[in-house]
Formats: sequence, C-alpha cells, structure tokens
Amino acid sequence: MRFLIVRTDIRTAADNDIAAAWAGGGLLRDETTAPEPRRQIVHAEDRDAALLLARALSTVGAVRSGRQRVKVLPLDEPGVVHQEWWEASRT
Repeated sequence: MRFLIVRTDIRTAADNDIAAAWAGGGLLRDETTAPEPRRQIVHAEDRDAALLLARALSTVGAVRSGRQRVKVLPLDEPGVVHQEWWEASRT
C-alpha cells in the first residue's frame, strides 16, 4: 500500500468557534473542503517507510513546538474492514 506523508501548518481556532462547534455538534474543521496549508509532501511505498519518514519529519522544530503537524495518509483503496467501519460511522 502506498502512503503520502504531509507536513502541514496548524490553523488556530478562536475560542468562540470551538464553543459553537461543540454546542452545535458540528465539525470545527473540514479537511476535505479546506485542508491545512501544506509545507512538505513525501511519498512512501509501504507502511514502515511511511512511519520512518513521518518520524523524521516530526523532528522539525515547527512540529515539535506545535505550529505544524505530520499526517500519514493511505493512498490505496481502504480494506474491507476499514470500508465497513467507514460506512457504519457515516450513519
């Protein structure tokens, strides 16, 4: 399975936005419509390589100080177990 390792900036949220999201039961951020700004993107062919690269990107000062984050995203189709979980969680 292929993976994408992404280092992104963390968007700050105002306290009133957080309170409104909690009160309304909505999402504070929707990564599908407005993803965080990307700083670095790396591709890996397997999970072990992806985790090793993510660990290396996590040593960047901005990540360690909490201004950026590292995400590991699978690029191939999810497995049957993951697909069943995804469909069940959407209802």
